[in-house]
Amino acid sequence: MSETTTPALDEKDLEAIVGQVLDEARRAGATSAEAGASQDAGLSVNVRLGEVETLEYHKDQGIAVTVYMGQRKGTASTSDLKPASLREAAEAACRIARYTAEDPCAGLADAALMARDYPALDLDHPWGLTADEGIDIARACEAAARERDARIVNSEGAGINSFRGTAVYGNTHGFVGGYATTRHALSCSVLAGDDAGNMQRDYWYTVARHRDALEAAEAVGVEAADRALRRLGGRRLSTRRCPVLYSPDVARSVLGHFIGAIRGSTLYRKASFLVDQLGEPIFPEFVHIHEQPHILRALGSAPFDNEGVATQARDLVSGGRLESYALDTYAARKLGMQSTGNAGGLRNLTIDPGPMDFEQLLREMGTGLLVTELIGHGVNMVTGDYSRGAAGFWVENGEIQYPVEEITVAGNLKDMFHNLRAVGSDMDLRGNVRTGSLLIDGLTVAGE
Repeated sequence: MSETTTPALDEKDLEAIVGQVLDEARRAGATSAEAGASQDAGLSVNVRLGEVETLEYHKDQGIAVTVYMGQRKGTASTSDLKPASLREAAEAACRIARYTAEDPCAGLADAALMARDYPALDLDHPWGLTADEGIDIARACEAAARERDARIVNSEGAGINSFRGTAVYGNTHGFVGGYATTRHALSCSVLAGDDAGNMQRDYWYTVARHRDALEAAEAVGVEAADRALRRLGGRRLSTRRCPVLYSPDVARSVLGHFIGAIRGSTLYRKASFLVDQLGEPIFPEFVHIHEQPHILRALGSAPFDNEGVATQARDLVSGGRLESYALDTYAARKLGMQSTGNAGGLRNLTIDPGPMDFEQLLREMGTGLLVTELIGHGVNMVTGDYSRGAAGFWVENGEIQYPVEEITVAGNLKDMFHNLRAVGSDMDLRGNVRTGSLLIDGLTVAGE
């Protein structure tokens, strides 16, 4: 949708649109309703081998309305925000609700949980990036990677994007709230090759709310090149049991499995290995995992969840014990509990760092596997069985010896959590899960 056909809407405009569709839902017979409206715009540029591959502007808008007739639920959406379309969407949702089965857990979040007074989190930092500026930055990033070493033989390109969006949520409790966010990112991916014909690919990226917090384009390119070069000469390993050190960018996935196991929809379906584990020790006593939704400028910050429930800092794991699940309203009612403000997910999940940096963790491990890439999705959330393809480096006496590839790392997540030996101080803050390297004992590495 072009700039000329879609007028820019601010938070007040979207609040008015949400109010209109809620009024239409009431008129159509809804006993309660909720709606979320948004408009976002951005620029994305990708170059490869110095040439522009894609240049894309986008601008999207829309509203979704959910109505409840007693405990019957219906949902409809539209990208047309004109009054007639809002009325049609509300009426369509009501028609759907009349034909759905009653669900005793359906309905709005409790009115007492609404975010009536919430903080400003400094999430809106528009860039104003032009196409020419984006092309120049992406080219500089890729050029730095290609010029790093003669063994950088090809490129998958460099890309930059800048995004700004405004979203408003409201419901018939009288709650309405919204805010704008920005997200800017730069990435580069290159291939390294050696005289034996071996090829390795790797990448690097930087992402932030504010452009000034991005790494320099040249630094991103150099890091992408260095990571690809380090992987040349990869070997297979024989099958063995050993400690595994997950670098921060892949350690995030281990905590992602923890998030999946404490998510309400997984729990009420009895599809998690952490069902009925509240209060139980699932990590060593030193582990503290918590949600920090109000960190200024952080990528996961939000003042309220997707149902208007106030977000708050809280412990998920304290002293190694599981203290809380991650629940939206529906899951909470299914479990006989209260929403934890996690409709739409957890926000800035953080595992507290330990005193050791990356080099110290290598020495602490002594001999074992450093994992820098994971492949596939071999995780059974019911049993906790874990098996992922991996690549990385073999470590002996605390020193990296050589790259390894075409291996599998396997274990059980329950055991992996219990056998977490250390969390590094090398925190990766480039996402919604904030973690350092994770050193885990007793995993099986399958190779030749």
